[in-house]
Amino acid sequence: MTDWQHQTIPTPDRDYLQRAEQRQLQLTKPPGSLGKLESLAVHISALQKTIAPDISQSRIMIFAADHGIAQEGVSAFPQSVTAQMVRNFSAGGAAISVLARQHNLPFQIVNLGLVTELEPLPNVINYPLGPGSENFLHQDAMSPGQFEQLCEFVRQKAEQFKQEGVQLFIAGEMGIANTTTATALLCALENLPPEQVAGRGTGLDDAGLKHKVSVIARALDRHQQQFNSAEEILRVLGGFEIAALCVSYLACAQQGIISLVDGFICTIAALFAIRINPACQDWMIFSHLSDEAGHKKVLDLLDAQPLLDLNLRLGEGSGAALAWPLIHSACLLHNQMATFESASVSNKSG
Repeated sequence: MTDWQHQTIPTPDRDYLQRAEQRQLQLTKPPGSLGKLESLAVHISALQKTIAPDISQSRIMIFAADHGIAQEGVSAFPQSVTAQMVRNFSAGGAAISVLARQHNLPFQIVNLGLVTELEPLPNVINYPLGPGSENFLHQDAMSPGQFEQLCEFVRQKAEQFKQEGVQLFIAGEMGIANTTTATALLCALENLPPEQVAGRGTGLDDAGLKHKVSVIARALDRHQQQFNSAEEILRVLGGFEIAALCVSYLACAQQGIISLVDGFICTIAALFAIRINPACQDWMIFSHLSDEAGHKKVLDLLDAQPLLDLNLRLGEGSGAALAWPLIHSACLLHNQMATFESASVSNKSG
């Protein structure tokens, strides 16, 4: 990586934060009665430097890639499912496709490298860096050149979003075996044993989970000497789509765009972004606590409070898309509720 990731990230404006807090006290409701919705609106006001926070211009993008580590039998599904799901996303049949349609949010999929070659598909951007990442049990997942190419592509997308007026970004992921990759990344970054955080992913049985833990432990041992920075860990172990998530969170923060973070895999990507440049955390909202084993541990590492707890573990940005209308409502309530004065309602005295 070049030094772009350490460039200045805008910080929340304290003046607008205080003005937003004062407005919340003037709205026709008991103070604090809208709970997290109030603090969300205040925080977004401070980020956007406005008295009228707004996320109506939001965007969903799914990063898809195959993982060489799938060759070790760590997933309950065959690798061909990644391409099949990209086709399903494009056709509008996946959960995230339905949610994007429900909320009328622009939706695209980026193919960063699949084992299966794809035909041209609606709403799919083809930018393959290779036929999936390499098997990190035996070699580095990405070459330095692939990593640099990926970073530049995602940065350009964030700059394009800014030019198009995007206010909030939802990233999703698709890649068979990516919970194995994400778990390895977390263990390497935070020096955690894989048995503490490895989960069943798409439905492994007990024997499958034990095998998954063993594969991760052996890979960590193989690459231990290379774990000298978050960026290098991401290159050595990370799949294309997880690296793209990390870079998108960093690049969006630099552009002043809020990221609504999805579940386990996205939160690990967010953790890497924050370890690289801590200021980007101000620009992240964590959507939900997933049912994947290690997700709560990652959220705790970040002292992050997710909005929802629905036992989700689908991925693909679905939890973030479900949380989006709550944040939209928080902004609308902040902007459109009457004040005690304008509604001629008596405020609390004394």
